[in-house]
Amino acid sequence: MAQRQRGKSNATTASAALRQHWHLYLFEGAELAIFMLSACFGDVLLYSPASPISAAMPSLALRGLAMGAAMGVTAVLIIHSPMGRRSGAHFNPSITLTYLWLGKIAPWDTTFYVAGQFAGGIAGVGVAALFLGKWLAPPPVLYAITVPGKYGTDAAFAAEFFMAALLMGMVLWTSNRAAFAKLTSYLVGVLITFYVLLFGPVSGFSINPARTVGSACFAHIWTAIWLYFTAPLLGMFLAAQVYVLLYGKAGVLCAKLHHGPSDLPSP
Repeated sequence: MAQRQRGKSNATTASAALRQHWHLYLFEGAELAIFMLSACFGDVLLYSPASPISAAMPSLALRGLAMGAAMGVTAVLIIHSPMGRRSGAHFNPSITLTYLWLGKIAPWDTTFYVAGQFAGGIAGVGVAALFLGKWLAPPPVLYAITVPGKYGTDAAFAAEFFMAALLMGMVLWTSNRAAFAKLTSYLVGVLITFYVLLFGPVSGFSINPARTVGSACFAHIWTAIWLYFTAPLLGMFLAAQVYVLLYGKAGVLCAKLHHGPSDLPSP
């Protein structure tokens, strides 16, 4: 993440952006689809009453830790995959929109990144449903939905806001320091692991509106959907604003999740 993104985008129109970077938009969709496949399979294995693994692991805390580790490893593998290295491995509209505000991605690329992410979230759950239909649909799995837990909507909003702010703050701080840049992706994985364990029961762990929509489309459950659009974005924007106030936009040399080249356009 310590290197600058290569090249300046000249994609001033939608058609030009599509011609130049269509493969990156597909990559972003595929990355979130893979993440959702992992989430759906993990939920079935660890939480479905029909799963022998769930039956053998009665401790909710242990299941939460296992689920968190699975999602954290999945995120790290996606970030370091050929697709992730090319697209920047956002697979989250809140991250992409924050990078737009920071001037690290062009407006049309932002539009198609976000569209790809939403399409990928829905596609990932759809593919999982083809393989896991009779296990993925019933409670408590419910297509790996994210809804507020027993503490209510306010607690869920606070959890999503906090997780998003800490994630973005960590990414910006480490990725712009040579000594820590190579660790950024692994720290993302560690955060996700503990987010699932600690905040999964509070908000379902989303910090990603496309991830929430992907599950909701199949479960037909849209409880407090607004918070999964607003809290992650507000949290990431706040973290980025604080970082810029402390270090200036000149202090944001890059905003990538891995240490290596990318052809993600900058303005």
